[in-house]
Amino acid sequence: MKKLVLGISGGISFLIFLVLFIVIQSMISGQDTQRMAKRWSDEDDVSQVSCFFAADAEITEDTVLSFEHSIDSALADASVQQESENPGARLWADCYSADGSITLSSDRASLSADAIGIGGDFFLFHPLKLVSGAYFSGNDLMQDYCVIDEDAAWQLFGSSDVAGMMVYISGVPHIVTGVVERPKGRLWEAAGLDDTLVYVSLSSLEEWGTSYGINHYEIVMPNPVTGFACEYVKDNLGSDEKTTEVVENSSRYSFLSRLKLIGQFGLRSMNGKGIIYPYWENVARGYEDILTLLTLFGLLFLLYPVGMLLALFGIWWKHKGWTIKDMCLKGKDQLERLAEKGRMRRLKKRAKRKEQTDRVR
Repeated sequence: MKKLVLGISGGISFLIFLVLFIVIQSMISGQDTQRMAKRWSDEDDVSQVSCFFAADAEITEDTVLSFEHSIDSALADASVQQESENPGARLWADCYSADGSITLSSDRASLSADAIGIGGDFFLFHPLKLVSGAYFSGNDLMQDYCVIDEDAAWQLFGSSDVAGMMVYISGVPHIVTGVVERPKGRLWEAAGLDDTLVYVSLSSLEEWGTSYGINHYEIVMPNPVTGFACEYVKDNLGSDEKTTEVVENSSRYSFLSRLKLIGQFGLRSMNGKGIIYPYWENVARGYEDILTLLTLFGLLFLLYPVGMLLALFGIWWKHKGWTIKDMCLKGKDQLERLAEKGRMRRLKKRAKRKEQTDRVR
């Protein structure tokens, strides 16, 4: 009876481990902002790296442009070349953004809202769910575009189907290219998505709104050797550790990364760099904490059946009626017998062939 209870409890514990493992993998796969490398390449040959800046880092678009101009030569030095026959194919893509606020108006109403000024392929890295319309790129020649969330669309137009409509920022017309659904939930709201949010070009935010400065840069690029991309960003854009923080998104949810966070429990929340993370990074860090906790529970539930199996193996080993030496001698004896049988078969074949040859003569 005792063995049955132990067996059932061990099975239940292992089943809980499997459930937690599936939940963890599901949560990881749902983090679109952290999976750009998977979307960019099917192979593990690229890396997604983020760099976050404190307000006094004084990062400008010129800083970003200077960094971008150095990437191709660095990849060439690492013998990384474009192999695609598609003339539009790229080895890397990047984006950057600044938090701020801005006032938009329409014929119906006026709205002051939090804003993110974007540059580069921001929505490639952050594919928010579109309700209507499309994204715009910070690389577009014309920068008079914006993407608004549903709340802003209803306040400004009384509808969410407003792609192509015009809003005014300080009297300057901007085209609403799309309306996005603002992620909801306790974690998202705590991360900063608790109010209306609009996305405009960085130039529009700096010229007609209030910009708090570029606080985020992100890139997906070839990673010919482990850590190449992350180290390159650190050395060339995040070298001042007092005002910057570099994160390798591609591996932040890996098992080893989660184990490392377990060892950093209680220290992770200590940040003396003065960095205000954008909402997606706050959410990612929240998921890191949740996944680390689930991983710890999963390991504890796995430890019980594994420990039980080891104990059973130890008991079986202790009461076995043989030793390793006995098994070695037995194995050696079996090999010698097989060799002897093989030798006898070869002798019989030789004798048979000799007999056949004598008959022919």
